Amino acid sequence: MADTIADTRRLFTKPQNLNDAYGPPSNFLEIDVSNPETIGVGRGRHTTYEVRLKTNLPIFKLKESSVRRRYSDFEWLRAELERESKGALFSKVVVPPLPGKALIRQLPFRGDDGIFDDSFIEERRQGLEQFLNKVAGHPLAQNEKCLHMFLQDESVDKHYTPSKVRQA
Repeated sequence: MADTIADTRRLFTKPQNLNDAYGPPSNFLEIDVSNPETIGVGRGRHTTYEVRLKTNLPIFKLKESSVRRRYSDFEWLRAELERESKGALFSKVVVPPLPGKALIRQLPFRGDDGIFDDSFIEERRQGLEQFLNKVAGHPLAQNEKCLHMFLQDESVDKHYTPSKVRQA
């Protein structure tokens, strides 16, 4: 019977220079949902959020972008991603949930601003940011045209033709 001897030699790695240590990361994707603004009056009143993207991933055409989106736009994105993942034969992306609709907050005579209350808007903002970062961080979802349109186009074309994005 042959004895096995463990290989205890050190792995030699390339020495790290200052650029490696303090330069930009090789791949990064940062998405912030911020600056909520409530606009309109009566039944037309709604809150929009600024969605800022910074990345160096080659799949995105713009390395920095800023757009304004409302909750219904996030609902549209989630529905599109779900529809796309159901159509895929092999890969299914589990699309995370959005923060709730808060139907109770929409009832009249509540004594507060309901869905326009600052604490509710902040809670929703955090949930939307978490949703977007989970979705955009998924390598399969990054190929979806609807995600790119949502993050980088000034307006969302809800009548677009679903497709995959080709890497630049």
